[in-house]
This record gives sequence, structure tokens and C-alpha cells, in this order.
Amino acid sequence: MESDVIDALDLRLLSALEVDGRASFSRIGAVLGVSDQTVARRYRRLAATGGVRVLAVRDAYVLGQDQWMLRVRCAPDSALALGEALAKRPDTSWIGLASGGTEVMCLTRPRRPGDHDDLLLGKLPRTPSVVEIRAHQLLHRFYGGVDGWIRKFGALTDDEIAALRPGLPAPQPGRTRLEADDEPLLAALERDGRATYPELQRATGRSESSVKRRLAALLASGAIYLDVEYRPEIFGCPVAAVLWITAAPAALSAVGRALAAHGPIAHVSATAGPSNLVATALTRSTADLYAYLSGPLGHLEGVQHVETTPFLRRVKDLTYPVSR
Repeated sequence: MESDVIDALDLRLLSALEVDGRASFSRIGAVLGVSDQTVARRYRRLAATGGVRVLAVRDAYVLGQDQWMLRVRCAPDSALALGEALAKRPDTSWIGLASGGTEVMCLTRPRRPGDHDDLLLGKLPRTPSVVEIRAHQLLHRFYGGVDGWIRKFGALTDDEIAALRPGLPAPQPGRTRLEADDEPLLAALERDGRATYPELQRATGRSESSVKRRLAALLASGAIYLDVEYRPEIFGCPVAAVLWITAAPAALSAVGRALAAHGPIAHVSATAGPSNLVATALTRSTADLYAYLSGPLGHLEGVQHVETTPFLRRVKDLTYPVSR
């Protein structure tokens, strides 16, 4: 890693938060070999300068909910306004402008039946500036979600990870349900995944012991997980691109697993549509992006076609707005 923003201790701290986003500063400090005051000071600086936040995310795969990647082609002078309008919806994330400012890319996680139809069949087609909408359903996640990109830097040892890991059982997809009275708790955690139990108690009106039990149950089930939001620039990787990859059907799983192990890949899923894989790559420069496309990706057996769409601007990561 080459960065002018963070150093080795910052990277270890961010890696620790990726393992357990609610770990106390004293626990993180004990594992990293520094004081809790040092951890707290570093975290505050990273939050202020690198957009670092810990947030709760509903795992659509575990909950058995559909996810769609949208590619919305529109007039150049309307792309930002459309992206910001989509960003204000609670069921969208990872929104960016691409293709010279004529395309908005967006991940949607419909929370209720009909949300997806309302967006794709109702609101977007009636938007005058929209020229074309392509919707790609995500079918299988090879990397991303609870598997964060920061761990690929290898900043923590296996023993350090084990000391930080909360020891939750493996989630069982499709067997978990969120209840209506979970919404206040989830709303608070989606604003701040490190909110204290007294803060969560005030946000929910439930007792502190009840909040602790329910949060532990949700995390253990995999219905939600804690993610670290950040600006890739702090890692020295300002270039982001979405890769639309076509693999031979028999090689789909092998290519997806191979991509998951590549350093630049922050997310890769099998998808419906003209291409059958979609991935996000983060690199230090356009030259490094080319080196990845022509090297590790290009040499993968079974890859038939790659369309590369660099991001021009990020509008929303996990929440809106992002710091600019």
C-alpha cells in the first residue's frame, strides 16, 4: 500500500474495525499493542479526513432479498441530479457517474415487495432525461458484503483477527427475518454502527438489555453486518471501475472465485444479463487498472469478454451524502 493519508497503524485499525466494527477502543488497542487513547485519536482523524464510518448493513443474501445493479443512461446534464435523487432512497447504495457523465450506476436493495417495480416500472421510466435502463439481478456473491476489501492488505495476523472476532456462528441464508420493531434499531445503526447501547436505548425506547440481546441475535444470524465506509483514496487507490465480465457458463464459478482472490477486486457477483459477472476494481492509477485488465484478469481461463466502466464521480456509498 502506498498512501500519503494513512500509515501502517491506521491500516491495522481499519482492518480491526472490519473484523468487529463495534469492538471497543481498549480492546482494539490491546490487540494492536497501543493505548485506547491512540486508537480513539486515530479513529477520529480517519473519520474527519478519510470519510471513515462504521455502519450496519442489511445482508440481502442472508435475508433472501433480491438485489439489482442498475445502469441508467441519461442526458449528460441530468446525470448528477438523477444520481442524487436515487441516493436519497433508502434502498440504494454504491451510486456513481460513469461513461463520460452519461450513465448512472446504482445498486438497489428493495426492502418491501413492490419497491423494485415502483422504481423500474414507475419512477425511472417517467424521468424525461432517462434514455435507457438496464437492470441486472445479482444471483450469487463471490466477494464483498461481510468480506471487506481492507482485509486484502493482510495488515493483521491470524491470531489478531481471532482475538478481535466476536465469535458469532455462521449465518444461515433465508432463515432470518427482520421484525417491524427492529426498524428503529436498524435506523440508528445504519447512521452509526458504533452507537452506544444507551444511545440505541434512547433511539428504540427499549431497555438496554433488550437492545443488546436483539443486536447480538441480528449479528449472529447474519441478517445484518457491520461495514466500514471509507474513501478509497486514503489507501492510495483513487481509480474505481466496474467490470462487466462474460465468462463461459462452465467457467462461471471458477472465474468468480478467482476474481474474489485478486487484490484490486472489492466486490464480485454473478449477475443476470448480457454479462454474467460484475466486479468492482480499485487501483492506484489508470495504468494499474490496465495492468490488471491485461494481466491477472486477461489471463483467466474462461473469460470471454470484459467491458470496463470507470467511475467519474461517487454520489453515494453505503449512505448519503458522501463527503466530497
